[in-house]
Amino acid sequence: MRPMTPLAHTALAELTTPALLLDRTVLERNCDAMAQRAARHGVALRPHLKTSKSAEVARVATRGHSGAITVSTVAEVDYFARYGFLDLTYAVGISASKVDALHRVQRLHGARVNLLADCVEAVRAVAARARALGASFGLLIEVDTGGGRGGVAPDDEEALRAIAAEVQRSGSLTLAGVLTHAGHSYHADGLESIRAIAEAERAGAVRAAECLRAAVFTVDIVSVGATPTAVCAERLDGVTEMRPGVYTFFDLDQAARGICGIEDIALSVLATVIGHNPRSRRVLIDAGALALSKDESAAEFRDGLGFGLVCRVDGTAPLPGLRVAELHQEHGLVASGGDGHGDSDDDLRAMFEALPIGSRVRILPHHACMTAAPYDRYHVVQGTGASVHAVWGKALGWRPA
Repeated sequence: MRPMTPLAHTALAELTTPALLLDRTVLERNCDAMAQRAARHGVALRPHLKTSKSAEVARVATRGHSGAITVSTVAEVDYFARYGFLDLTYAVGISASKVDALHRVQRLHGARVNLLADCVEAVRAVAARARALGASFGLLIEVDTGGGRGGVAPDDEEALRAIAAEVQRSGSLTLAGVLTHAGHSYHADGLESIRAIAEAERAGAVRAAECLRAAVFTVDIVSVGATPTAVCAERLDGVTEMRPGVYTFFDLDQAARGICGIEDIALSVLATVIGHNPRSRRVLIDAGALALSKDESAAEFRDGLGFGLVCRVDGTAPLPGLRVAELHQEHGLVASGGDGHGDSDDDLRAMFEALPIGSRVRILPHHACMTAAPYDRYHVVQGTGASVHAVWGKALGWRPA
């Protein structure tokens, strides 16, 4: 566990690369905007911290409200509980094999963990293990509102009521509510399409809740999620909370569909220029597939992004025409123009001059969650400053500490 560490005089030029940079000014702006959006809709904000996996980011994202958060691994449950975040929704379908670790977190830290399930069999197995341990959990029924990943159809009254009845008779679980995630909004073309998905997400979750209430089950939580739908939703009546996550950092994927601007991307990877290759017409950097991820999600909506856009070390305004065109495990290859192979000698010379060997650049990632995951810390900066202000730790992997 790494608390925030002041490093007010550490220059970016002194960092070992690749390094993960987080602009606190942009982070705070993004978090404030989402908090205001939730307040306008009259719903609670339970941010999904799987993007950052960081207690310091969680403090910013929950500032001024309940402190309730969403997580996606047992390691995250353990990590955040250690830092005082005690109202957690573990928003991945639960397996009985994970109940022991979750019970330990609840017992040691006084946390309350809500679980997620979409079938009677899973509920029965989890309930049996919880009873054996003397544990108790809240349980949310997962509802599929179009993503096709997991969940019960919102109009499948028989399945919804069967799951709720199994929870009710379990003795170790309490029905907390219903939860859905419109992950398919990440593939929607245009804001109008995302608005339609946001409404289907809302309506489906509310319908499932009303079905259960009609059968005299108590449903306190009606939870929806996904950054695109949280940004685009026009109404959230009947919903009690939303769980967006990547909005804290944003990324090229969100910018490509108009959910945010390039200026709203808080996360970047600091890399060093380690070579010029006139034969391949590439600039080599020391940030490869492990440092950037091979996610090209934004290419579904916008060309010319490669595996990330290249910026100067003092900011996140992309250098015209430059992107990471190829990735190897620890090498990134930067190109300019079209495919980088047909550019003129003048273009090549200009790229080499703009990125001299030994210089540093920032790379804007396609998918912030995937890019941040392997790193153990954030180097926190503010705007175009060349110094690190703090180092923030984060959770890693799947196993609790």
